[in-house]
Amino acid sequence: MEQGSPVADSRDPALLLAAENLQVAYGAIQVVWDVNLKLNCGDVVSIIGANGAGKTTTLKGCDVTYEPAYQRVLHHLCLVPEGRELWPRMTVEENLLMGAYSRPLRPKAQQNLERIYQMFPRLAERRRQACGTLSGGEQQMCAIGRGLMAEPRLLLLDEPSLGLSPILVEQVFEIIRRVAAEGVSILLAAQTANDALEVSRFAYVMEAGRIVLEGPSEELRASDHVRRVYLGVAD
Repeated sequence: MEQGSPVADSRDPALLLAAENLQVAYGAIQVVWDVNLKLNCGDVVSIIGANGAGKTTTLKGCDVTYEPAYQRVLHHLCLVPEGRELWPRMTVEENLLMGAYSRPLRPKAQQNLERIYQMFPRLAERRRQACGTLSGGEQQMCAIGRGLMAEPRLLLLDEPSLGLSPILVEQVFEIIRRVAAEGVSILLAAQTANDALEVSRFAYVMEAGRIVLEGPSEELRASDHVRRVYLGVAD
């Protein structure tokens, strides 16, 4: 159950997404309380917090959740889910093309495919390879590429570095920087606070289903609470 939904304010053309008093419950168990957040066109905004804080639920907790995936694509809103959720026996190219499966996107599928290959040359090299045989970093690259095939105005990334080695985490966040440089707006949920704060302009700290801190990412990096709890820096 969700109450309150992400909406864009037509009076502010720069505002792409706004959530007001978002509440989410699974049956009788409420897991998100009174979340307010916003994101402007071209922004990278992060939600940081521990596992179970409510980040994934917040990304999913809006009225479009009940719409079929093909209708969500028409909103130019795309979620790259935690765990990537690729088809392991399908090739890289087949997985990417699934991102353009919606009828309005099909005429531009090949054009967008070449754009993804230019952005991620490694995927071009692996285009005929089964996704299940890729490294974790390559799979995440493919998942992000599949999302971009849908030509999203807003890309939601849920724990894009989860389970990856430190060197692959660095590569994934470099990919996020490159995607942002293309002008795609990004809402990022991550446990790796240091990386998320480095790549984003504004951030929210979520604990136990509530936003407890918010502000420019650089300011949050200097916060005593964030430094102690999320960055491992003692007072």
